[in-house]
This record gives sequence, structure tokens and C-alpha cells, in this order.
Amino acid sequence: MKKIKSINFKLFVFFGLVAFFMSCTNDMNVTPKDDDDFTSEAFYSNPSSYKQFLAKIYAGLAVTGQNGPDGSADIQGIDEGFGQYLRGYWQLQELPTDEAMVSWGDPTLPELNNHTWNADNRFVKAFYARVFYQVGLANEFLRATTDEKLASRGVSDALKAEIKVFRAEVRFLRALSYYHGIDLFGKVAFATENDLVGTKPVEKDRTYVFNYLVSELNAIDADLKDARTNEYGRVDKVAAKMLLAKLYLNAKVYTGASKDAEALAAINSVIGSSYSIANVPYSNLFMADNDRTAVRAEIIFPIRFNGVNTKTWGGTTFIIHASTGGWNSDMGIDGGWYGLAARKEFANLFSDLSGATDRRAMFDAASTSSLTINSVSDFFGNGGLKVKKYSNKTSAGANGSNLTHTDTDFPLFRLADAYLMYAELAANNVASASKSVARGYVNTLRARAGAPLIANDSDITPDFILDERARELYWEGHRRQDLIRANKFTGSAKLWQWKGNALNGASIDSKFNVYPIPQTELNTNSNLTQNTGY
Repeated sequence: MKKIKSINFKLFVFFGLVAFFMSCTNDMNVTPKDDDDFTSEAFYSNPSSYKQFLAKIYAGLAVTGQNGPDGSADIQGIDEGFGQYLRGYWQLQELPTDEAMVSWGDPTLPELNNHTWNADNRFVKAFYARVFYQVGLANEFLRATTDEKLASRGVSDALKAEIKVFRAEVRFLRALSYYHGIDLFGKVAFATENDLVGTKPVEKDRTYVFNYLVSELNAIDADLKDARTNEYGRVDKVAAKMLLAKLYLNAKVYTGASKDAEALAAINSVIGSSYSIANVPYSNLFMADNDRTAVRAEIIFPIRFNGVNTKTWGGTTFIIHASTGGWNSDMGIDGGWYGLAARKEFANLFSDLSGATDRRAMFDAASTSSLTINSVSDFFGNGGLKVKKYSNKTSAGANGSNLTHTDTDFPLFRLADAYLMYAELAANNVASASKSVARGYVNTLRARAGAPLIANDSDITPDFILDERARELYWEGHRRQDLIRANKFTGSAKLWQWKGNALNGASIDSKFNVYPIPQTELNTNSNLTQNTGY
């Protein structure tokens, strides 16, 4: 096997296509391929090889290797389930916040709860490696599909036109991983398809990568498919606009300069597209059949899961099992892992926890009377609010296709987020963002949830929108970023249980706004430097 030397872990680039693009009519099933294949010209003699490679890159967000949940892992050096992309991303974005806490004692995992992590944290290292595994795959695809390479293989004009779209999608996926990289780590190791394989990546700061990503997302717009015309689970023009909006909204954090006007333009483009708020109960957005047509209207870009074809110990399999206790049959799974809960400060964002006045309050009733988490391993003692937002049940009440590995897709981008991004800009008095329009957007979401509507434009304030984002988007991987943007993650402006390793919360240093560069990366790549304070 050819080894692509990456950062920290040895990353073995396995080439395979899982049954990933689960369209309305059929699944794409293929046989896994050895990574030598996609560096071999013989591989590309088959016209389907290009879509196979594309599928591998998409699948990297969902699966961990060649053989289902265990065996032939993409990344060596950590438990395969811990190394799954979405699981790593979710843990780093949610566990340090008021929205989630994990009670397991796996080495270095509790440190994510209480902001005591360091450069040797294995979960920080695992996600850093995942980001650059994805970037490496994307770069290799782009190297293999240049005009010169396609001409040398005698590729047909029809296939060239398809590959042009594939390349735009791959550039989006690379941009997505780099976005996650700068959001979580600040500066990153940076390489594109123009860099030689085997050379050590150089370090680039947030501003450089931010500008690169903006340029990339604008450049690929013409080649991406129009809204909702691609296979479900693949990106389109609106997904790229949504990522652009995310970058612009966080520009002051990333670069020190506001890009709110640009964010508003991108958000309006998303909201004005053919995506719409799904006319289904809120709970249906997070169920085993959330790939059905009615829900697809809202989900701009999902990470897709299927209990038969994308078996993994990460993703929604992790979220559903880990948040479940003895009520596992309610969730369509074969057993609860007794791990995840939410802290009382998040619970207090709802006026009641029964769901009677806001159906977004989806919690285990037995946990609502014991919100204090007296220790980080208090799940069995009923400490903490138990969340039932994600489920492996269908909207009709049936179980998913597999009781262990879930069918539930993860909505990485959905239109409701864009509505609330607009509302945040209006609350912050960004020119041309109307509080009246924002109130309408907020009320559309609250009406679906059966929550009281907002009566006055003056109610659209930064603190209200921060809380409303939590009520609508909790456990979707947004909270850490939202708190940082609001200057309420570090310091003492907002406290929650076990922040700063104190039961009632304590101020934390601003260094925790980013994670450290893993020490092993610094040891193997002299181009990299550590983040301040670590």
C-alpha cells in the first residue's frame, strides 16, 4: 500500500465506494478498491472510476474504513469509532458547551467537558487527522482529473462534463474540511493539488485560509448544479452559498474584520433558493427516514447514514446510542450507551421541558427533575438532561433498517440555520437586515415547534437569537462556534456547569477559543507552530 504521510497519524488512503448516494430510486453499490488503483492509469480506464473516487470523498464524512465499523481503518492510531469525522467534529463543537456533556472516562475524553485539554488530547489529534485525510483525498482527485490527464486517457466529452461537476463538488468538500480546520484550530497545515505528494504542508493562518476558501467557493459556483437538482447527499450551488455565509458570519473571529454585509448577501441567496422549511413536525428532521422528500426540502447538505451500507460507531449511531439509556426501544436501537446529557443552563432556555409549549424540547421525562451534574460521570445517577432529539425510528413509528447502526442522516446545513443567521445579523443592526423580516423567520420556526410567537421587532436581540439558535439547532454542531462569535465561550460572560472544571462554572482563558495543534504534528512537521497558550 502507498502511504500518504500526513500529519500525526499515518493515513492510509483506502479507495472504496460505499453505497452512499442513496437516491430516491437506487443505491450505488461497488466493490472496495486498493489505494494503489487511483494512482494507476489502469484504474481510470473504467469510466465509473471517477464517480467511485468522488463517492469515497463524500463517504469520508460518514465511514471510517473499508470493512464497516471495524477493520481496515482509514486512520491508524486511535479506536476506529473515535476517529470518525462527524463524531470528532460533534464532540469538539458540543462537549465544551452548555449543550452537551459526556460521562465516559476514556483517556482525555472528559477533558473536553471541562476545558482542561492539551496538545496530547487524543480526540483533538483524531479530528485534526481526519480533516487532513479528507483534504488529501480531495487533492488527489483534483490531480487525477486535470484537463491534461483526461485528454491523455481519451475521456469522452460527456464524461468530461460530468467530471467538471465532480471537481467542483470535491473543491467544496475540501473547503468544508478546511473551514472546520480553521474554526477549531485557527492556523492549519495547508496544501492543494498543486503541492507535491510527500512534501510537508506549510502553515497558513486563518486569514490566508479564509480568503482562499472565499475565492474557491466563488470560483466553483458556475460548475455546481442548481439548487436541489443534484443527487440527494451531494452538494449544489446553495450548499456552497451556505458555507460561504458561514465563513462571512464568522469573519471577525477568523480575520478580525467584519464581513456581515457579505454574509447577509450569501444568506439571502440561500433563503431565496428553492429550499424551504419542511412542513413536517420538528422531530421528523432527525428520524431514520429524514431523507424522504418532505424533509429534503429543508436539508441543504446532509451527512448520509444507512444502517446496512454505512456501518460506523460514529455519526448518528454514536449520537443516538450515547444519548440513550434504558429507553432504547423508544429510539429504534438495540441498547443505550449511557453517555451524553445536556447541562442545566441549556435546559433553562426552555420555559418547560415537557414539549407542551415548544416541541423542540425533546427530552427524557425522568431526567427533567435532576438537572445538576454532580460529577462528570453522573449519567447513571440521572444527573443532567437526557436528550431524545435524534432517533432511529421512522416518522411512521418503524425501526430503522438496523438496530445497531442507524439510518438517520445528520443535517450539517439546513435552511432553519440560515433563517437564524439572518435574524442574528438583524439583531446586530446590520444594514439591510430587517428585524421585521427576521421576526417572520423566527416565527416560522416557532410555529412549527408550537412555541409562542414573537410579537415585537424589539424582541429580536442578540441574546434572544443566541438562545433561539440553541433551541432550534442544539446538538447539530453549532453551539461552540455561536458562543465564540458572541464572546461568551471563554471568559466569564456566560457560565455553565463544569465550565473551567468547576461545578457551577468558572472563567476560562481565551486560548480555549481554539484547540491546540497536536504535539505529534509539531514533532513531525517543522513548518508548524503551536497556538498561543498551549
